[in-house]
Amino acid sequence: MDALSGTGPRRARGCLGAAGPRSSGRAARTPAAPWARFSAWLECVCVVTFDLELGQALELVYPNDFRLTDKEKSSICYLSFPDSHSGCLGDTQFSFRMRQCGGQRSPWHADDRHYNSRAPMALQREPAHYFGYVYFRQVKDSSVKRGYFQKSLVLVSRLPFVRLFQALLSLIAPEYFDKLAPCLEAVCSEIDQWPAPAPGQTLNLPVMGVVVQVRIPSRVDKSESSPPKQCDQENLLPAPMVLASVHELDLFRCFRPVLTHVQTLWELVLLGEPLLVLAPSPDVSSEMVLALTSCLQPLRFCCDFRPYFTIHDSEFKEFTTRTQAPPNVVLGVTNPFFIKTLQHWPHILRVGEPKMSGDLPKQVKLKKPSRLKTLDTKPGLYTAYTAHLHRDKALLKRLLKVWGRAEEAAVRCTECPAAAAPPGAHPELHHPSVPTQEHYMASLMPLQKSITPWKTPPQIRPFSQDDFLRSLEHAGPQLTCILKGDWLGLYRRFFKSPHFDGWYRQRHKEMALKLEALHLEAICEANIETWMKDKSEVEVVDLVLKLREKLVRAQGHQLPVKEATLQRAQLYIETVIGSLPKDLQAVLCPP
Repeated sequence: MDALSGTGPRRARGCLGAAGPRSSGRAARTPAAPWARFSAWLECVCVVTFDLELGQALELVYPNDFRLTDKEKSSICYLSFPDSHSGCLGDTQFSFRMRQCGGQRSPWHADDRHYNSRAPMALQREPAHYFGYVYFRQVKDSSVKRGYFQKSLVLVSRLPFVRLFQALLSLIAPEYFDKLAPCLEAVCSEIDQWPAPAPGQTLNLPVMGVVVQVRIPSRVDKSESSPPKQCDQENLLPAPMVLASVHELDLFRCFRPVLTHVQTLWELVLLGEPLLVLAPSPDVSSEMVLALTSCLQPLRFCCDFRPYFTIHDSEFKEFTTRTQAPPNVVLGVTNPFFIKTLQHWPHILRVGEPKMSGDLPKQVKLKKPSRLKTLDTKPGLYTAYTAHLHRDKALLKRLLKVWGRAEEAAVRCTECPAAAAPPGAHPELHHPSVPTQEHYMASLMPLQKSITPWKTPPQIRPFSQDDFLRSLEHAGPQLTCILKGDWLGLYRRFFKSPHFDGWYRQRHKEMALKLEALHLEAICEANIETWMKDKSEVEVVDLVLKLREKLVRAQGHQLPVKEATLQRAQLYIETVIGSLPKDLQAVLCPP
């Protein structure tokens, strides 16, 4: 697979490396080390080419100290090229997601914990998977033996910033295919000067004479958060290229062929059902999968998903086995062979060829799985699933009407805001469980007045599904959402899904940290000298150790406390230690 793999001395920073050593893991990088800033955005940049004798081959990896396992190299090579069933002439952009084969490269990158604590769940760094953002070029070239120039430039990252990295590839790839290595080295050096991703801030990212201006969402943003502010443009020459989002796709465009069934698809995704998406090309496949998985926001998509997957993937057997139930995964493919291999999957979406711009594609039909043919399968959603909620025919009619208008873009923003992100016209449908769940979850939190400084804080009450379902009668989405149907049945199935489990675990963790922070604040507001009067040395030392532990966690951005609280906690520790005998002080504060 890789003609250039093998061990050898590590190259200096300025050199383009081939596909380096076989061992897994990134060389340790301190914040001041070369490529530390680059690593905050990208893991590496790969170039994959087609070799007449070897097939797809990894031509280089940059920076050269990033080490991929042989299995990862193979996956990147196959996932970076459309398969033979996709007639992709010219330039094509798509994305893939693959498992790290060598395990997590380090417990944390230097800024992972800080970044993840501020970023929305859906935009946090992947701990065990890589995203690959691909720019593939296939053009006729008589100087090549096979008659075609075929090469892919791939950005490998753990950040799900599909819009940002696609825009970056649009700038880099055409120039690279003309000038090759020197251009790529210069671009990587520019990225190594970028500020680190900072949720809630507008960043200016210079590359190849262009300033890309982006704003990374923060978890404290409201859902209607605005795009990057352009207040700094007058100081930037040339004027920046402003990206409205680092990650959001145009869902209306992605869902064009499935608008009539987008609600059923949303329910399947919400419930974590196995779903195969068979598309004519990797770009259609990857966009459809990413659009489907993004429909749950602000819930995090907690199942596996593969925007583009091939029969050569190392996990092919794992996903296609019939000895166990299909895995909870949304799988995007282009090879019709998967129709035969995955006939036992309960839900298969076959997407047809995209139509010319301005022409609404024929809507896929809902079909029973028994109608599925291994050869010449027609576009359609093949499933026996019956949606719990009734379809909003009025909204669908408006969406279909909007598409054919010349002033489509303006109408989308005014007459029909939902068109840009169906089913977002109904916030409850986009994430129907979130407002109701959050309200119920908040009721499980102990009252602040019950948190006293010198007692263990009360426990968070357990989530009772029966109590929650009873609360729906008075506060359920059916009261505010125009969609009618079996909301209780949908919730009962949702409780069994990985998405509910992931949401509940994360919210319970956040509430536990909030409870701990409130307890620390209660301690800092109490009179510690009065408390110490009748306490033994063992109790006082125990308080010092517990306060120190809380302080370390708070300073590591795990506890949501104010800086003034941290300073007061440190002062309390010093006061308490000062009241102890000299020998204990020496133990607690060694020189």
